[in-house]
Amino acid sequence: MTCRILTLRNEQEWPGASQWLKGRCAPDESMENTVRGMLAAVRVNGDEALVSYTRRFDCPDFAPPLRVSGRDIARAAAQISVKHREQISGAAANIRDFHEAQMEKSWFMTRPDGGILGQKITPVDAAGLYVPGGQGGNTPLVSTLLMNAIPAQTAGVPRIAVCTPPRQDGSINPHILAAAHLLGIGEIYRVGGAWAIAAMTFGTESLPPVDIIAGPGNIWVTTAKRLCRGTVGIDMIAGPSEVLILADSSANPAFVAADMLSQAEHDPLASALCITDDDRLAETLQQELQKQCATLPRSQTAARALRDWGAIVVTSDMNTAIAIANLVAPEHLELCTRDPWALLPRIRHAGAVFLGQHSPEAVGDYYAGPNHVLPTMGTARFASALSVQTFCKKTSIVAVSPSFVREHAAAIADLARLEGLEAHARSVEARLPREKAEAANGG
Repeated sequence: MTCRILTLRNEQEWPGASQWLKGRCAPDESMENTVRGMLAAVRVNGDEALVSYTRRFDCPDFAPPLRVSGRDIARAAAQISVKHREQISGAAANIRDFHEAQMEKSWFMTRPDGGILGQKITPVDAAGLYVPGGQGGNTPLVSTLLMNAIPAQTAGVPRIAVCTPPRQDGSINPHILAAAHLLGIGEIYRVGGAWAIAAMTFGTESLPPVDIIAGPGNIWVTTAKRLCRGTVGIDMIAGPSEVLILADSSANPAFVAADMLSQAEHDPLASALCITDDDRLAETLQQELQKQCATLPRSQTAARALRDWGAIVVTSDMNTAIAIANLVAPEHLELCTRDPWALLPRIRHAGAVFLGQHSPEAVGDYYAGPNHVLPTMGTARFASALSVQTFCKKTSIVAVSPSFVREHAAAIADLARLEGLEAHARSVEARLPREKAEAANGG
């Protein structure tokens, strides 16, 4: 296994030196027509299309019903070990505490003339959550369910529907069902892939449509979400996972290597970067990566990701390292430095920041509390983590006084006529006393 080492004098060299990374975010549009066909089939044929696609891709002998019964959900909750139930509950409590702190309140302001302006915060009526199968259901993505469902619950969404692909025998991994049971979620469907996104968008006989869809997925699911955006809300268009670690001479190379590999094992397209101002750390880190990768169950995936999309970048100083990190705008940013808090104010673009030698990204993935659904591919320049706000709408409130209309009617009408909207102008002038309205109209 090899991981490239780059030496840069300043941040201006980064765009040229990082050209190889552009291949990672090149969109694969080869399946778009196929996904469009799936969306259309579900829209027209409903449950029949869902059953057909599920038999074709997930479970050859699949048979309705699509929805998991309450009895099966409860049975799964009793089936998993007490240890796992306690661990899921502990993670859920931490995630809920964090997201409750995100809650926004409706607010109002009163003008001196008696008018009232404000903003009303309202949750969506229905949220659809997609939970990937995870290697045929053998690696249940419990954390994905928790990270998507708890913000929706905290926001106050009255209806939460979960779609997840069945295993080859038609069942759902009991850990997914148990997690849903612990959260009090009872609407779960045995359906995955692009056709699940279509079902949640358009609705079928068994699955009523939702207002917003959240949750990660493969390129087929991601393409479906992109094509359905506008008909339904979505959380984000997420790409492969990524981590960038800023490390100085105080960093433990074994920790840094372990954290890079924790991303690399996700996917052959995952990216793991370390930027350091210490030559010796770079050399030691290369050796650690090779040693640790060899012992991983997913060593081939991790090695390929590091070879294709990983790098150890040596800079002249930490100022340059920080500047490059802001250019990358990574999903996960770790600060493995002597004084990480001193660097934090200078970090402008990152999905999540992990401070110190004992704050690995994996802690955030499962247990700390902040959401692990984060912007990727540099979109942290303008996007944020999935949150309570993802499942809420903001409605402006306007209740102006008669005196406000009288005082500002002329300006409003003039601006309306400037834009060629005569009816707008007249709708304001209609509220004026008759003599003022006539004067405004030149009468």
